[in-house]
Amino acid sequence: MTARTIRNGRAARGTRGTRLALTGALAAVAVAGTAFTAPAAVAAPAPGGTGPGHSATRKALDALVEEGVPGVAAQVKDDRGVWKGASGVGDRTTNAPRRAEDRYRVGSTTKTFVATVLLQLEAEGRLDLDDTVDRHLPGLVRGNGNDGRKITLRQLLNHTSGIYNYTTDPGVLAKITGDGFLQHRYDTWKPRQLVAAAMTHAPDFAPGKGWNYSNTNFILAGMVIEKTTGRPYGTEVERRIIRPLGLRATTVPVTDPTVPGPASRAYSTLGLEPSAPVHDATEQNPSWAGAAGAIISDSADLNRFYRALLKGELLPRKQLKEMTTTVPTPEVGPSFGYGLGLYRQTLSCGTEVWGHNGGIHGSLSTAVTTRDGRHSLAMNLNGDWAGDSTTVLEAEFCG
Repeated sequence: MTARTIRNGRAARGTRGTRLALTGALAAVAVAGTAFTAPAAVAAPAPGGTGPGHSATRKALDALVEEGVPGVAAQVKDDRGVWKGASGVGDRTTNAPRRAEDRYRVGSTTKTFVATVLLQLEAEGRLDLDDTVDRHLPGLVRGNGNDGRKITLRQLLNHTSGIYNYTTDPGVLAKITGDGFLQHRYDTWKPRQLVAAAMTHAPDFAPGKGWNYSNTNFILAGMVIEKTTGRPYGTEVERRIIRPLGLRATTVPVTDPTVPGPASRAYSTLGLEPSAPVHDATEQNPSWAGAAGAIISDSADLNRFYRALLKGELLPRKQLKEMTTTVPTPEVGPSFGYGLGLYRQTLSCGTEVWGHNGGIHGSLSTAVTTRDGRHSLAMNLNGDWAGDSTTVLEAEFCG
């Protein structure tokens, strides 16, 4: 089975993909460090062109489909130009092939957009990363040992706050996984409702005394943006990032359950075992993910965003240095470090890539670039129970 690829608009061939050890996963839908392996029925991709380049990456994309991923879409940008790849199916009912140009839910890749806005606000003197959460959201982080007077904005962005992850709260989890998702997929969630769920739990550790990935941190970060600017976080992402960079495929839905075309269907086992029944999870109200994971984009836009970010087009030097100052992530491993809404991953060949990944029902995404912003890759799987995108990163950056 081969993948269809395009370089600079010309047909080529290639690839395979899914997710990283440090996934920006939301709840059990895509759990950090998990690589699922159960197969799923897929059709052979439609015939594509042939061409040179990225042969290891092309094989890696195809291998993901052979392992059970319905389909994978990817794009690479480097000094040689743009290369696009797709493998597998985008629609299991019609057998329509996956397309490199597909839009998809990016999940926790949203976090880099949100962190960038907060850092821009710091550069403008409107807040300081060492401000406490309570200074901007007084009284919100309280109860069961939680205290927003002792947690800084910086600790929200690098996940050292200790605040419990709301997507593992049993009450929330019951509505976003399994049959609960099918019954509540169109429900609207308010940010305060999500934070309140986290506040029913004791902190994972004292602020600054550990590291634990928590989506609650970025729900709070989005609320700080709104409190500071008077506008929702999504509006600020649009004003400050999407429009200036011309990211025409990127949107920040609030409650809209649809994904604008062109797009493939998104398939999910709804956070259950890989052998569980697969459902079409394309439509869902993304308010449960909010500033932690609601954005929709495509691979071209994600490459443009991360290249611009790492090249200093979105942040002054001081704020970019803060963003790329990482803390250890013991539960993920020594090859990772987490900055402010951005992670560093060291690949087997020693190459470092910077970016984020994300998981949401039926969609697993990864977007990374080298520190100089010259070599980037963004990719998406339209199934959430199989595949490991690290194999694609290794093929592209080390192969």
